[in-house]
Amino acid sequence: MPRRNWRGRRQAFSGDDGNAAPALDSGPPAPNSLDMIETAKPLATRLPGRALLALGGADTIPFLQGLITNDATRLSPSQGLFAALLTPQGKFLHELIIAPAPAPPGHGDGLLVDTEAERCADLQRRLTLYRLRAKVTIAAPADGTVVAVFGPGSAAAFGLDAVAGAARELAGGAVALVDPRLADLGVRLLGPAAAVDAALAAAGLSLSAAAEAYDRHRLDLAVPDGSRDIAVDRGFLLENNYEELNGVSFTKGCYVGQELTARTKHRATIKKRLYKVEFDPAAEPPEPDTPILLGGHEAGAMRSSRAGVGLALMRLEYLKENEADDHVFTAGSLVVRPCRPAFLGDL
Repeated sequence: MPRRNWRGRRQAFSGDDGNAAPALDSGPPAPNSLDMIETAKPLATRLPGRALLALGGADTIPFLQGLITNDATRLSPSQGLFAALLTPQGKFLHELIIAPAPAPPGHGDGLLVDTEAERCADLQRRLTLYRLRAKVTIAAPADGTVVAVFGPGSAAAFGLDAVAGAARELAGGAVALVDPRLADLGVRLLGPAAAVDAALAAAGLSLSAAAEAYDRHRLDLAVPDGSRDIAVDRGFLLENNYEELNGVSFTKGCYVGQELTARTKHRATIKKRLYKVEFDPAAEPPEPDTPILLGGHEAGAMRSSRAGVGLALMRLEYLKENEADDHVFTAGSLVVRPCRPAFLGDL
């Protein structure tokens, strides 16, 4: 493929139709939700569970285009995206939050890939195996960091519109990216630690929150967090709301695992969905994979959770039959209440 240069290119993106992800409206806030934190400024925290890969080279975009679930040609200096790497059988392997990054003149497109820290080396290994003769460099920067900025005014603090995927390069090689899954998640700052810290200071912010506070915010918005919520080599993207969270393109053409993903979409064979669940915030959260029971039948299984809210992969047959009734779902000895995320609409 011919070499391309994205400098100066501007393109809004939050889904195949170009529309921004819908704002969430999940009813009254749960206890300890972000809406109940009174703060004049956004909150910020470093995410120790995340790590970066730096990609560069003349073939970076076409290389990714044949691998990941989203349309890599939509990337630009002002636009990032969310995607996954799948097995050839269409099962989940890795979560990728991709942001534009400065590249030296003549070295093609630069990207930063925000992914799970514990599994970053595996992602790097897999990408390297696929590289073959493509002119692409794949490296793990020694000083890379990821900071989440969340709460009212997060995007404005870095000169961005609150639109999923909006991005802006900052001084020192850092990038500010409105979370491409949901704008309500806030902004991610990616890049060298010193540059990210300087960007925070320039915005009048500091690392004022614990990582657990951001995790609670994520759970409140019903957004999965990589392999914590999606079983590696077993989970399917459409069951885990990747389409609604701007993580899949159905128009880009072939990629690894594309056939099963497209077939699942067009045959409407989804039987499970990742739901938010609420429970007593004073109780110990259920362990991941704890079965959720309804009348003695297994209706789902827990994923990550904390402080009264979590995610669970639920069987739709039980949800549809009992959504309007007062049936009791339990996880162990704990009563849980499934709550359909607003971005799912009517199933």
